[in-house]
Amino acid sequence: MSKFLEELKNGRILASVCKKCNRIVVPPRVFCEMCFKPIDGYTYVRDTGKVNTYSISYIVADASRVKEPITVAVIELDGASPSIGILHVLGEVKLEDVKFGMRVKAVWKPPEQREGAITDMKYFKPIGEGEM
Repeated sequence: MSKFLEELKNGRILASVCKKCNRIVVPPRVFCEMCFKPIDGYTYVRDTGKVNTYSISYIVADASRVKEPITVAVIELDGASPSIGILHVLGEVKLEDVKFGMRVKAVWKPPEQREGAITDMKYFKPIGEGEM
């Protein structure tokens, strides 16, 4: 996990590779949960993807309540195996405009503000089909 977090600080998303199952998984694991084999290595995936599922929440990460809801989504990142995603928040989108399959891109903190945490990606925002 420390390698994954360090790469987030560098603005890159690291995934683990299982050659036996042909899976690329984010966040990376030390072993494949399908075949229980140690992973074969790492690769990078893109910071774009699509919304697999989402939820409207009035509770934020520190478990405090908020008046304005946030949208939390599972994002299937481009380059990762299908149905493998990371949980993150959506931004720059109205709640009524969020859709399953919507294309999104990570909005990163400026490099000097990154600290090696999942929050180095501030949120994912909608993009058009041709944008990367």
